Amino acid sequence: MSDMIKFEIEFVIQASPQLLYQYISTPSGLSEWYADNVNSRSEMFTFIWDGAEENAKMLKKKSDEFVKFSWEENDDDSYFEMRIIVDEITKDVSLFITDFADDGEVDEAKMLWENQVSDLKQVLGSK
Repeated sequence: MSDMIKFEIEFVIQASPQLLYQYISTPSGLSEWYADNVNSRSEMFTFIWDGAEENAKMLKKKSDEFVKFSWEENDDDSYFEMRIIVDEITKDVSLFITDFADDGEVDEAKMLWENQVSDLKQVLGSK
């Protein structure tokens, strides 16, 4: 088993926490920006990219705050979490992502998130 490196990345998103939550927690929302298609059966989510399927279990969620998934094939404690943070003073909304990548692939994983969140911002009409 390879060592997974935990990393965190933050994106400012100009959208309400309620709207943003719909895009990170529902199959229809996730399929608009994260994957080509997403299906779910209770807490099991199937993410489809270019015909390939990956299954993840939703471990936790809190309305308008965060979702946490674990990939089914992982045999470690890795997960990915999307957390909505609202700055108390400025009211800026951020999407704070925690994920894991193999050693040497962290930069690539961050770039992938940057591309996907860029798609999310386009869908939301955010800058």
